[in-house]
Amino acid sequence: MIFSSFSFILFFLALLAIYARLTSVEQRAGLLLAGSILFYASWEPVYLLLLGSSLLINHRLYLHILERRSRTLVILGIVINLAVLGTFKYLGLMVETGSWFAHLFDHSITVAQPQWANWVLPLGISFFTFQMLSALIDAYRGEWKRAVDFREWCLYVTFFPQLIAGPIVRAHQLFDQLEGLQPLSSANLRVGSVIFVGGLIKKSVFADNLAPVVDRLYSHPEQLDFTLSWLATTAFGMQIYLDFSGYSEMALGIAWMLGIKLPRNFLYPYISRNFSEFWTRWHITLSCWLRDYLYIPLGGSRCSLSRTYFNLMVTMLLGGLWHGAGWTFVFWGFLHGSYLVVYHALSRLYSAWGLVRDQGAGRILSLLGWPLTFTLTSFTWVFFRAPSFDRAWTISGTMLGLVHPVRALVSMRMYEMVAILGTFGLVLMEPLIVGWFQKKGVDWWWVRVPYMVRGLAYAGVILFVVVMGGHTQKFIYFDF
Repeated sequence: MIFSSFSFILFFLALLAIYARLTSVEQRAGLLLAGSILFYASWEPVYLLLLGSSLLINHRLYLHILERRSRTLVILGIVINLAVLGTFKYLGLMVETGSWFAHLFDHSITVAQPQWANWVLPLGISFFTFQMLSALIDAYRGEWKRAVDFREWCLYVTFFPQLIAGPIVRAHQLFDQLEGLQPLSSANLRVGSVIFVGGLIKKSVFADNLAPVVDRLYSHPEQLDFTLSWLATTAFGMQIYLDFSGYSEMALGIAWMLGIKLPRNFLYPYISRNFSEFWTRWHITLSCWLRDYLYIPLGGSRCSLSRTYFNLMVTMLLGGLWHGAGWTFVFWGFLHGSYLVVYHALSRLYSAWGLVRDQGAGRILSLLGWPLTFTLTSFTWVFFRAPSFDRAWTISGTMLGLVHPVRALVSMRMYEMVAILGTFGLVLMEPLIVGWFQKKGVDWWWVRVPYMVRGLAYAGVILFVVVMGGHTQKFIYFDF
């Protein structure tokens, strides 16, 4: 069940109907846990065994770490979780990389992933692994000190709106809310449903209809000219943003209807004026996780300049690897790490020259910063989207004018170009649109129309989105 499918909408409506009749926190928590397990089982039931054993082991570690504040136990927890993640997500990459190095010395060895190392990736493993790791580390640091029973722990990790693709929620952000689950309220239902429908439109109307255009163009990289290669990559940048932010908003909306506030994952990243700002707006919960549990423990910016740049690069390389078991993802992280290093170096230089205090120079830098940040960020998406380095080099080379198409057989239909550029314009206008809704009140229209009209409006939107919004596709981040 994906959030944009009829099966999920029916599942959630049934859950709401039962939830509304329950009278105690324990009953509500039990229903949400049962619903979350059913939701996960609808994908790959066999991986419930993996999820269940991971929950049990981490809960025991969590309680012991709370009691003893043992460094050994938290290291053990980190090793166990990363070993499980590495086995199920990265074993194939490790075997393939090893065979590649072996091939350098013995050409009779084939570079390939063996079948036994190519199993189906358990859904959400990167997300729920990081979520449990954050709870273990917070308990060790003393940042979260409350013991929770196994049911609370399971619901914290498996809460279905955020189980498959985040947001990655910290202990202090969710445990207290789960402990005090409230009855359904009309205010929460109004606001949550508006947020959900907004995310549904992003996903089903925009992202899903950009997907076939991107797939067609990226399947023939050698046939793209300079303009088409940039349009294809811009289209993918729009697709992945609308797909993932749409999912995140749907998750926020679902949780809000249940009275739970999840952290926001996106804040208009494509209006960023520099790369540091971009990573405070893109996949915010992952950025914060990498900052708090990797970058700062490495020393952050409290050490020498060269060590600070090293810390940035390591953080972004591992952030790239987190996204996918492929060296193209690592290179994507390398590019973003390089951008951040150059940005911080230039910031120090501008400060030394006094440009930061000069308002006129500051305006010019800000004005130039947005197109430069967007263009260079768009360029990195080539390595995120291309299935191999060969295709990535072909497309990126064409974008840089270094490679020319062998035969430009691929063309773009006028409506596809209009769709890409129109979507790009809407994404840039999103802060204004959302700001207008916030000023009026997210649910301003709801309280002004009769109940029947509201119901018909929602039914019409959902029908239009699911039926007319193109083929329902799984969310891109489900693969991570």
